[in-house]
Amino acid sequence: MDAVTRRRFLVGSGVAGGAALAAGTGATGLLDLLARGATVPTDTAPTNTLVLVTLYGGNDGLNTVIPYADPAYHAARPELAYDPERVLHLDDAVGLNPVLRGLRRIWDDSRLAVVLGVGYPNPDRSHFTSMDIWQTASPVAPVTTGWVGRWLDTTRAAPEAAVSFEPVLPPVLAGATRSGACVGVGGLDLPPGLTADAVAGLGRIEPGESKMQARAAAAYRDLLDVDRLVRGAEEHPDPVPSVGGPQVLTTGPGTRSVLENQLALVARCVEARVPTRVYSVSLDGFDTHAMALPGHEALLTRLDRALSSFVARMAGTEAGRRVTVVVYSEFGRRVRANASQGTDHGTAGTVLVLGSQVAGGCYGEQPSLTDLDDGDLKATTDFRDVFGTVLAQVLDADPDQHLGGGYRARPLPLLRPT
Repeated sequence: MDAVTRRRFLVGSGVAGGAALAAGTGATGLLDLLARGATVPTDTAPTNTLVLVTLYGGNDGLNTVIPYADPAYHAARPELAYDPERVLHLDDAVGLNPVLRGLRRIWDDSRLAVVLGVGYPNPDRSHFTSMDIWQTASPVAPVTTGWVGRWLDTTRAAPEAAVSFEPVLPPVLAGATRSGACVGVGGLDLPPGLTADAVAGLGRIEPGESKMQARAAAAYRDLLDVDRLVRGAEEHPDPVPSVGGPQVLTTGPGTRSVLENQLALVARCVEARVPTRVYSVSLDGFDTHAMALPGHEALLTRLDRALSSFVARMAGTEAGRRVTVVVYSEFGRRVRANASQGTDHGTAGTVLVLGSQVAGGCYGEQPSLTDLDDGDLKATTDFRDVFGTVLAQVLDADPDQHLGGGYRARPLPLLRPT
């Protein structure tokens, strides 16, 4: 079986990570990643780790962290607004969506920071342009590198220093001379009638094969191993302690969300002492233009379940307690509901920061719901201040060296001194 045939099979199976592995384009294997953790001396002190959670589509920040005490909120979206008594109050002005009960427990444990009104000057309401701005940290002019990628360049880091468990490598991990690694975790999507065992021969290295052919075989063999590992994680969920409560199990076979699977693998890597400093994971579907209430609640329920289980699990080890999670989306939604009981693309939103090192509380200023910019919120916190904070306090880097456009970050007191 030659390398071209193997590569075609990988692409046809719908495994982007595997195709990248076979082509040698910035990917790595999960088992190889875990094996690198075994080479770290046991007496090595754990380092700080950053987990970036991207919510693709534009999360409705006003119905995530709700300004329940503001009459303008209820007037602007009467069909979508939550009654104050249903909201999980954080203070006398804002509270969490009722389905975010796990995050509320993390808040009560002072491990959740809520950053209000986060955006950038002259906002763009295009999904692609706005997400590109967030991931490159350059709202002034387009650039080809991400803010984590530039950190990789500066530190001359190995590919495993930054890992994405998404199907493709996000721009945030791309540098000019270095890039993060992409590890696909979606499992194999084989054609009807074929099983992984039936095509296992694709992973055998035949005598006399070239280096490229052998590399393609190794890539496919690793994909089979990853597929078994991911499916095993779904069928045998790990027991994790709930925050402030008894032991619970993560959801059973076939019911884990993509984000839960990704974070479960991040947890395994952290516990295995893999030398990765930045992980990138994501949840899609937040473009809630119509019938937003049930759809948004379903998405927030998945987010809450994934984050609360992950944060609880991380609290159980020394390495895990040095993990900081940042949750963001490319923009928020417009203040006023549309005619389809949904919301359209907006501007400023909410960023969540979680972990044992987080100084819990609300940061920034809730934007006015009446003093608007063409119907949209005016940002009160620059997103580069959030990313600059984690660059400085999690990655031990100079934020002004890695943020775009010569921006000088104003760090926020989101993390406790270590």
